[in-house]
Amino acid sequence: MRTTVAEIAPSIYRLSTFVPNVGPTGFTFNQFLIDADEPLLFHYGQRSLFPLIVEAVKRVIPLDKLRWTTCSHVEGDESGALNQWLAAAPNAVPAHGQLGCNIWLADMADRPPRALKDNEVLDLGGKRVRWLDTPHVPHNWDAGLIYEETTGTLFSSDLFTQTGPADPTTESDIVAPAIAVA
Repeated sequence: MRTTVAEIAPSIYRLSTFVPNVGPTGFTFNQFLIDADEPLLFHYGQRSLFPLIVEAVKRVIPLDKLRWTTCSHVEGDESGALNQWLAAAPNAVPAHGQLGCNIWLADMADRPPRALKDNEVLDLGGKRVRWLDTPHVPHNWDAGLIYEETTGTLFSSDLFTQTGPADPTTESDIVAPAIAVA
């Protein structure tokens, strides 16, 4: 296995790891790196995939430059490697919605988190990320999405899940394949 890096918008990278032994056709796990003055990683990934993902991030930025980390909700593929990232990236601060900080992040993270209010914007320096509370969408009551305002990129987590290998960008229907997974 390997983690590939694709620039999907200016200074926004999809880190993609295809795991062939998940489900009948394999599964692609993704994290997203927003490269700015204060870079942000969306989704920590699973602990078992951390060595692959960290090497992919290092192909884009040095780890000591990573300033923010977040994820959409608590689940192994989104938040499993949380503390591995905090150990590897000494300047990174975990961030999440207020509810997520209250019910899990403040307890699980080895470093105090930054609680984000609904619609709060983090100015990353060259990029602006808006936190959107989305309780139970896609999972769990702590769920949230981020929207990068300068490129108009919405990070939707599991909302459009597909099995098998997946291209980083598409012009085709993403709804029908997501419904097929359900």
